[in-house]
Amino acid sequence: MKKFLDNALTVFIVGIILLIIMPLGTGVLDVMLIINISFSLIILLISMNIKEALEFSVFPSVLLITTLLRVALNVSSTRLILGNGGNAGSVIHTFGNFVIGGNAVVGFIVFLIIVIVQFVVITKGAERVAEVAARFTLDAMPGKQMAVDADLNSGLIDDATAKVRRQKVQREADFYGSMDGAAKFIKGDAIVSIITMLINSIGGIIIGMVMGGSDFGTVVNTYIVATVGDGLVSQIPALMISTATGMLVTRAASVNSFSEDLRTQIVSYPIALMIAGGVLIVMTLIPGFPVLILLVLGAGLIALATYLNRKRKPESDKPKQPSGPLPVNETEFYRNTENIYSLLNVEPIEVEVGYSLIPLVDEARGGNFINRVVMLRRQFAEEMGMVVPAVTLRDNAELGVNEYVIKVKGEAISGGEVLADHFLAMNPIDGAQEIDGIDTLEPAFKIRAKWITADMRELAQMSGYTVIDPLSVIVTHLSEIIKKNAHELFGRKELILLLDNLKKTNKELVDDLVPGIVSHLDLQRVLCNLLSEQIPIRDLQTILETLGEYAPNIKDPDLLTEYVRQALKRTITRRFAQDGSLKVVTLNPEIENLIMGGVRKTAGNSYVSLEPNVMQNILNSHMEQENRLKDQLTDVVVLTSPVVRCYYRKLIEQFSSEAVVLSFNEIMNDVNIQALGTISI
Repeated sequence: MKKFLDNALTVFIVGIILLIIMPLGTGVLDVMLIINISFSLIILLISMNIKEALEFSVFPSVLLITTLLRVALNVSSTRLILGNGGNAGSVIHTFGNFVIGGNAVVGFIVFLIIVIVQFVVITKGAERVAEVAARFTLDAMPGKQMAVDADLNSGLIDDATAKVRRQKVQREADFYGSMDGAAKFIKGDAIVSIITMLINSIGGIIIGMVMGGSDFGTVVNTYIVATVGDGLVSQIPALMISTATGMLVTRAASVNSFSEDLRTQIVSYPIALMIAGGVLIVMTLIPGFPVLILLVLGAGLIALATYLNRKRKPESDKPKQPSGPLPVNETEFYRNTENIYSLLNVEPIEVEVGYSLIPLVDEARGGNFINRVVMLRRQFAEEMGMVVPAVTLRDNAELGVNEYVIKVKGEAISGGEVLADHFLAMNPIDGAQEIDGIDTLEPAFKIRAKWITADMRELAQMSGYTVIDPLSVIVTHLSEIIKKNAHELFGRKELILLLDNLKKTNKELVDDLVPGIVSHLDLQRVLCNLLSEQIPIRDLQTILETLGEYAPNIKDPDLLTEYVRQALKRTITRRFAQDGSLKVVTLNPEIENLIMGGVRKTAGNSYVSLEPNVMQNILNSHMEQENRLKDQLTDVVVLTSPVVRCYYRKLIEQFSSEAVVLSFNEIMNDVNIQALGTISI
């Protein structure tokens, strides 16, 4: 069947060429004209129902075939009109008499209007749109291909999907490039139609009056009417094709057809329909306007707008669905196994809120949560050099009305309770004046605080309390959760984005090192190690240069991290030292010797193995020093030798995750180190 269709198409195109040479009978011409009209109508309907232009990728070739067909039919009809006494078949005769009423002047004017609309308006606009679309598609092609490569490298898509997407990008470029040239066919066809009509008119007058000896009236009725009818028969399909061309090149990708999008988008704004209806009714006051027609149309638009407004009730006003079995449509939806996979998607960061907190976070109700999160992401990028993934916000009916929960990768990490109509007053000063309020703990830092009413805010501030609004409580808590879990949020996608950003200024460095010398996996592990200890990764260039020096000989990511930390000593010193001074707790040499003696190396990794009682004594001494100094210092810093640092950090991180462990090689030489204690056993 496929071979038959291919051969039939070939024969059809060859037949079109033969139409120009071979004379046709009136009956055959009628059939071909009807086929031309039908074919043009089909093309117009297809262009209205496709969702994206690539679904009709053969359109440029079809445009050439239809143009060639119309030219061939024009030649055949001209041969019959001039050679058969104006008789060119029933179709042309019908258009010349029924459609234009046998009036050549009327027909000529109608023909000119169609040609002008097609040539000046539709064809010119479609040609310009096709030209711009082709240029922008070609300009965007490298970026789209890079996006596909980035998704492939990050593991978001597989090789097969990447291949399909690359082919689609190439097809888009080819299609719009072809459309840029194919639009010229319509322009040329309109010019040919005008020339053909002039030739038919002049030739008909010469043949009828000079050679046939007929009077002018007979010539007009015989030749001119047939000529005008022939022009209209040709131009109506041409108008449909040019309209299809304009719709195709102006059609953006969508999940619906043009008619569906048009219907949905127009009825989405009932206020526009209501205003239009009101304007029509007001126009009845103008003398001379048809009052009845304006009233009927205006009332119809207002009634339609009212119906649409009632139909579009807010979701909150709809009654809740009773619990029970899934509705039939939802059951059918999940009957497809592929749709179930959508339930497996896990958001990097989620914030779920109870009912009473919705006004704080919902922009439609005056909430400012989104803007606060945007500023939080900006601040984190400046401080840590990492772009935080988008924060997903949801309401959860299962939570208490004043509760919120922060989730990382689908699991609840922390949460709290916030009173939306109160302020949180924290008392950092002992002995400050007591104020009335509801006792609580600040969720992020577990500081004793009180929920106070708005009228108590000024008094609390005068009494030395720090007063913050409830939204700031949530955002601050979210910020701390992001800081503590930044290493979990930093995935392959974030790594690729950072590398792409560095390529803008130092493309050679990235291309030389990644992934040839440093794999994406090792680089990600090093950066996660830094983030887990609150070390900024903003200086990615220095990090890569250091890895490029040591990675060829060292494969242990933990050891590579230590060399990177030493290269970032300026950043580390600035983060933990204050006024050129660093207050620390040192590690007894005996403990350092025990740790180094307990190091066990495996393939690509290493760990510390100590006697349980020894580990317990070290941890007890560490916690004793930390508890002693936590009221004096913001960060309790433990200073060790470079070879011990990472192992001691691993030893205590489970029991003291916020402890800061630095080595001597990570501190600038001009910093004054003050030892406030020693960890010993």
